[in-house]
Amino acid sequence: MARGPDLVGLCVLGLLNLRPSHPYELHRFIVDTRKDFVTGLPRSLYHAVDRLVAAGFIVPAAVSRDGRRPERTVFTITPAGRTELATRVRALLEQPDPDARILHAALSLTGALPPAEAEAALAKRAASLESALASIHAQLEQASYLPRLVLLEADFDRTLKAAELAWVSDLLADLRSGALTWDLESTAALLERHHADDM
Repeated sequence: MARGPDLVGLCVLGLLNLRPSHPYELHRFIVDTRKDFVTGLPRSLYHAVDRLVAAGFIVPAAVSRDGRRPERTVFTITPAGRTELATRVRALLEQPDPDARILHAALSLTGALPPAEAEAALAKRAASLESALASIHAQLEQASYLPRLVLLEADFDRTLKAAELAWVSDLLADLRSGALTWDLESTAALLERHHADDM
């Protein structure tokens, strides 16, 4: 896999986890659902497909042709690809990152995990955010003799982390109460119906 989070490859794995597709379908779904963390389309998507095939995470499953359109290779996720997807989504949910796109990607693909695993990952994230907030608060207390002007970035960081912690805490409450739940089969069925309606 590519260095860093490879959000394009992660998105491809997430979508193929729902149903086999060819890259054109993947591209259209990414655009239609405004997965803005995926950049450099369509070239980045085709490169990601090549990397995932080389890693053994996806494989060609069939070749399709609609009317006079060119042949298109349909790809499917492998068991190793499902394991990789779950591992990466779990890790991205657990660990806060300054790059907001990473959380957007992880949230977009949270359904790749069972609700209990997503809850556990988000609980770790909440603990990390609480620790970071305590550290920032202590630093601001120690620097309280300085004018506010030179501490604005730390105050801004504290505000962002506090807002994220509040949102994650609300999400955790919904998961723990059962107000938010899901299963992969239902999500895949909804996607299949959407695909059929577009045909």
